[in-house]
Amino acid sequence: MKARTQSKKVNKAWLSDHVNDPYVKLAQKEGYRARAAYKLKEIDEQLGLIRPGQVVVDLGSAPGAWSQYLRRRMAPGGAAAGALQGTLIALDILPMEPIEGVHFLQGDFREDEVLARLQEAVQGRPVDVVVSDMAPNLSGVESVDAVRIAHLIELAVDFAVQHLRPDGALVVKLFHGSGYTQLVQLFKNTFQVVKTVKPKASRDRSAETFLVGMRLKRRG
Repeated sequence: MKARTQSKKVNKAWLSDHVNDPYVKLAQKEGYRARAAYKLKEIDEQLGLIRPGQVVVDLGSAPGAWSQYLRRRMAPGGAAAGALQGTLIALDILPMEPIEGVHFLQGDFREDEVLARLQEAVQGRPVDVVVSDMAPNLSGVESVDAVRIAHLIELAVDFAVQHLRPDGALVVKLFHGSGYTQLVQLFKNTFQVVKTVKPKASRDRSAETFLVGMRLKRRG
């Protein structure tokens, strides 16, 4: 009984935080599907990554808040619908409600067949920016979860190396903990400029942070 009461308290506290969260209120007011839009907005405003006319790939896109932000940045006057300047391709293992102008693929990024479909959608064009909010289902076992997180980030880096234009950028979500240092080192080995960003919209108690790599290092 005590455990259940404790659980109810935790749920109540989370609900209270969520309802009173200024970013949740702002997302509702501005028509974003999730408060996560403001994490990408802050990263973009800090580093100037997104511009009209680009080719952008959004990995782990559902429910679509990052794609919504991206399409507004790539539309004349920041419109949430209508004409879009550039190409925006989104991918997630979960379904995503359509967003006008966004080419959505549903599938698991870890599968070769899904990666092949994504590469087909890119059509051989150099990609300007890859953003990844991908996260695995967490087991609660830190060592297992660290490996799963690292695997997704390594795949995102590999995709970026294959498809980014030389001055392109990759943004990934990662978590402080086991394997963090190695992933930062992977970025330093791959990109000329590496930044870590903890947006204000990322909750203080969350271990998440964002790693940004800009301008690919020459290979070989």
